[in-house]
This record gives sequence, C-alpha cells and structure tokens, in this order.
Amino acid sequence: MALTATVYHVDLTRGTIEKQEIPETIYRQYPGGSALAAYLVWRTIEPGADPLGPDNVLVMAVSPLTGLAISGQSRMTACARSPLTGAIGDSQCGGFFPAEMRSAGADAIVFTGQAPEPVYLWLNDGRAELRPAKHLWGKVTAEVDQLLKDEVGDPKAEIAQIGPAGENRVRFAAIMNMVNRANGRTGMGAVMGSKRLKAVVVRGTKPPKPAMAAEFRELTKRLKALQEANPGIVWFGQYGTAGVLAIQDKFGGQPTRNYSEGTFEHAKEIDGTTLAKTILKERDTCYACVVKCKRVVEAHDPDLVIDPVYGGPEYETLTFFGSMCGVGDLKLLSRASADANKYGMDTISCGATIAWAMEAKAKGLLDDGGLGLAFGDGQSVLRAIEAIALRRGAGDLLAEGSLRAATMLGPAAIDLTVTVKGQELPAHMPQHKRSLGLVYAVNAFGADHQSSEHDSALRAKGGTLHRNRLEQIGSYGELPLNDLSDAKVRFAYDTQCFYSALDTLGLCQFVWGSTWQLYGPAETVELVRYGTGWDATLEEVMKIGERRLHLLRAFNAREGIGKDADTLPKKLFKPLEGKGPTAGVALTPEEFARARETYYRLGGFDPATGHPTRAKLAELGLDWVAQTSPAR
Repeated sequence: MALTATVYHVDLTRGTIEKQEIPETIYRQYPGGSALAAYLVWRTIEPGADPLGPDNVLVMAVSPLTGLAISGQSRMTACARSPLTGAIGDSQCGGFFPAEMRSAGADAIVFTGQAPEPVYLWLNDGRAELRPAKHLWGKVTAEVDQLLKDEVGDPKAEIAQIGPAGENRVRFAAIMNMVNRANGRTGMGAVMGSKRLKAVVVRGTKPPKPAMAAEFRELTKRLKALQEANPGIVWFGQYGTAGVLAIQDKFGGQPTRNYSEGTFEHAKEIDGTTLAKTILKERDTCYACVVKCKRVVEAHDPDLVIDPVYGGPEYETLTFFGSMCGVGDLKLLSRASADANKYGMDTISCGATIAWAMEAKAKGLLDDGGLGLAFGDGQSVLRAIEAIALRRGAGDLLAEGSLRAATMLGPAAIDLTVTVKGQELPAHMPQHKRSLGLVYAVNAFGADHQSSEHDSALRAKGGTLHRNRLEQIGSYGELPLNDLSDAKVRFAYDTQCFYSALDTLGLCQFVWGSTWQLYGPAETVELVRYGTGWDATLEEVMKIGERRLHLLRAFNAREGIGKDADTLPKKLFKPLEGKGPTAGVALTPEEFARARETYYRLGGFDPATGHPTRAKLAELGLDWVAQTSPAR
C-alpha cells in the first residue's frame, strides 16, 4: 500500500479548510518534518511576502515515523518566512502534541491568510473546524491550555498555542505545547500572532502502526542492550541538557556576559547536577520516550514562586538568562524560564537580547527606560522578560531582537550583537568548537546548534561505539576542537546532512544521532524501513537531508539572501576576556573565509553567491526549484 501524506489547508481569511493527499512519489523525497514543511511553504508562498503579513504561510508538519511506539519520534516542525531573520524560518518541538497531531489524522497543516478575529483550529480524528478564540486572547499559556481542554471536553487533547508574546508579534515568540515545550527559534509564534491564530488543538484515537510490525518490535527490544552499551544516555536522562553546563565551563566554552568570556564563576551553582539535588520535582518525557530528559522544577519561596506546570530550564535557558547575563541564582533562572514559557518566547533569543542590552547600557548606548539592566542583576532579567512579552517601555525595542534593536542605535551597538542572519547564537561557542561557527554562518535559518554534530565527536575519548557510529557517515580522523581544516569542513557538511534528515524524519537529536545518542545511523535506517515499508538506505537518508538543506537555501536565494548573510558577528573575532582555557582565543577572518569556500565547494553551492547551483538542484530532484531560483 502506498504511503501518502494528509495535508489540511486552512485559509484563515475565508475561514475554509480543505484536505489534500500528497502522493508517495513526492512524500518519499520530502518525508515529513522540515523538508515537507519547507516544500509546502515554497509551493504556497509568494516571493517577497511580509513575514508578519497575511501573505506569509505557516506550516506545521510531522513525519511518517511520528507517533510510533519508540523513543524520540514525537517531533513537529513549524516553518514560515521568519519575522526575526527575513529568511526561511524552521523550528522543531517535542512533547505529546506531534504524536497526537498524527493520531488525529494530519501529516501537515498549512495556514494561509489572516483571520478577521482570533481563532483556533480544532482537529479531532480527521474532523477539522475553526473556532472563535477572542475570549482567549491576552491570556497566558497555562490558563489557555486548561481552558481549551475544558472547551473541547477532552483532557487528553494536545494544544500548540501562542502566549501574549506571539499576540504582540515579538519577533522571537515561540509556539508552545504542553505549556513547556516550544517551537522556539525563528519567531514562528509571531507568525501565528500576525495571523490571529491563537492555538491548534488536536485529539486522535487512531495511532499509526509500523509498516513492518515484527521487525519494528525487534528494533525496540534492543533498547536495554543499547542503554547498557552507552551509559551516557542514562546520565543524560538524570541531568538533562542542563548537565553539560559545568562541563562546557571547564573547557572554556560557556558563553558569559554577552559572549565576552568563556567561563562563569557561578557555573557549578546553576549546573544540572545542582538542579537535580535542589529544586528538581520530577523528570518529564515526550510521547513513548524512555530517556526522560525534561526537567520539572518547583519552588515556594515567599518572593519567588515557580509553578511546575511550566517545566524546568534547559542548558540554553540557564546560559542565556544566567551566565550571559552574569546571573548565578538557580531559582531565579528557573523562574525566568517559567516566565518565558508563560508568555511564549524563545529563551535563547530573549536571554541573548537582554544580555546585549546590558552591555549596550553599560557602554552608554542604550536607555533601558528604568528596567535597571545590569550584569548580575537577576531581578532586572525578570523585569525585562515581562516588558518584552508585553512590548512595554524599552521592551518594545528589545522585542525586535538584538540586531534590529542595535540597528536603531548605531554601529557601536551593532558591534555588540552576537547573531547570524539576525538570529542570536546558541550557547555553544565557535571559539571553542570551530566547525559550529561555520555551520552557524551557512545555516539557512540562522545560527543553530542542532544542525550538525559538534566538534567533540572527533576526540579520542568518544569510545568505540561513538567512533563506529560516526564512521557510518564518514571517516575524519581525530581532530582537535579548534581545527577548521578541510577534513573538519567535510565532517561539518556530512553531519549537517544527517541531522537535516533527522529534522525531516521528525527524530529527536537527543535520542537519534551520529555518536553518543541512544540510537545511531544504522538504527535510523532500520526505523525508516520498518516504519514506512520503504527499502531505505543510509545513502537515501543522507540524500533526504541534503535535499532539505538545498531547498532551504534556495528559498533564501529567491528572497535575495546568500553569501553576504553567511557571516559571523564581529565579537567572535575578538579575543575572549576573563579566565580559563579560552581566554584570549578568537576566530580569524582568514580561517573562516577559507572554511566557508570549502563548504560551498563540497556542498555544490556557487562560491560567488552561496546559492545552490542548477546542477546540484537537478542532482537532488529540485529542478522545479531552479526554475524560480537565481541558481547558476
């Protein structure tokens, strides 16, 4: 039986919903997630569409593996033209919403137009309708989550929604589900807000089944053996992403005080091990996942209450509200995380914008309107989060993101920003891990730390299991973290293609990956085979990822975004301050420029423009893209 994708097209202007089936011949080329979402955006949006206008197109997509009873498959991609960068926007989330969306009968949902009044979409076992949401507008995420479950009469309904930040079109607003899972990056929540789409509510009673049930069961039975062979995955479950903070700091890779330093004097006080010993209430998980890496924290201090409904902070969140702002109070940072989830904002861009504002104010470049922003002042972080979400006072400027805000202040303020294509860098430092700087620069939707394997995978300490997995993708030798040779560039591109495939297949990169994760590349291919019935190979999986990379960059090319945008901020070329192993370290323009040219040649991009070449597009089956792209 052919495997097709069911797509709901929701015209918010007219209030109509139509259902379409995508044939297997197309679905296998763009098998869900990021690739399918980008394909549908490209096919629907007009060139030059205003990211915050009715002509932008928002797509939510899952994959043919989503909802199967195995760890790490419940992922949903949101895609549109980004209001933060102007480039293609791409963002993934986990939780239970993705699996429920597929059980409800949708592989993708395409939103066009703009509703006259706030609405939400209700999708229940293949029946879809738009409902009024004016009574929900202005309410925070936890309240809306409960109100909608009551309204549809089903506590098992899953809800993807925007908070006040999305309604107010904060350019880094997130789409929240379970109140504490986020499509955080690239401002997809602002796109929902501009369309007056408050929420998407899904409920399904028909979970998908694998095409090859017996083989799928055998794959799941290997779980215990894989856990025993890779004890690091147990550690990861115990401490979550927050557990790497002190490790990053030890090696000088902990962004501190707006990316000026690589170590933080209070790192151990805000690390995941400390969190586990103090305010951790319980470990949470995503649909059918045994890893349980999500944190739930709780505190009842008289002046600092933390509601566990909002989950707990990730590594990136602790970094950006913490070391980036010079704040070492774990409870306060957990409250900052909860507030960001309550209002619906990306904690990376929000925290980085606040850190930029702190430095800009300290240098006399910014009037913060009484927020009292200063490195080390945690209360000012909380004040800024609220002001940004509500676009109140100076928060209205900061809601534009650090680069747009800095552009209004002048060149000196711009030099303090740490962004690529207008999106704030994640908490993994290119001065410390050199290939990440290259991938940050060339990534189509701005700097992202989950778009390739990290340089640490090439260290000798990785172990046999890790090395064997990586060698399934390619052989690169043992290279130091600060290497940026042609071999390191090949490593970056190859693993970028693999991770691109994971984003397409809707697989969590903390469970499925190329080295330390629970499952490796070989098991990924098995899952595709058993889940879909396709005779997939690793070569096909890699090609799926490469096709998606070129599709995203071709979208940017159509919008006039190319090599000039594939740059890194000036701060990365300035020696790091402070103490630790990376003090005095900086990237050099020469090594970066050389690595970028090598990347273009390896990937089949035009070195003069950075755009995909027509020959490469044809090789990937993207001839239809070349007809409307400036490729040569």
